[in-house]
Amino acid sequence: MTQTTETQIPRKLTNQLLHLAQLSPDLEVCGLVGSKNGIPRTCYPITNTAEHPQQRFLLDAKQQITAMADMRNQGEELFAIYHSHPKAPAQPSIYDLEAAAYPDALYLIISLNIKGVLEMRGFKINQQKAQEVALSLLEK
Repeated sequence: MTQTTETQIPRKLTNQLLHLAQLSPDLEVCGLVGSKNGIPRTCYPITNTAEHPQQRFLLDAKQQITAMADMRNQGEELFAIYHSHPKAPAQPSIYDLEAAAYPDALYLIISLNIKGVLEMRGFKINQQKAQEVALSLLEK
């Protein structure tokens, strides 16, 4: 995995994503992030309907459609798909690579596996190959 360009994520949005992951420490949380003018700004939490939500995530289809419609209504575009890894590092699993269906979206993975410190990393996933994207906080 090689790193490409850097992506800025507002601190407020980053804190919101990390908080959502902490609220459900034993299950993978998931959802979408909408952006306007290339700046990520809105988090759309979606229910994880995977059969084994401790190790996988599957966005609830109805909620995903609603979130995409809400984004369009807000003039936003899909920026990222996020999920957490309660007991694994913040890197794509084999399942994540196989399930990735949006090559233009950033995949944000939050790990709760590190004692006392949350880790969030971003990846572009295309044809089951992940390329890390450096993340930096935007102070807004």
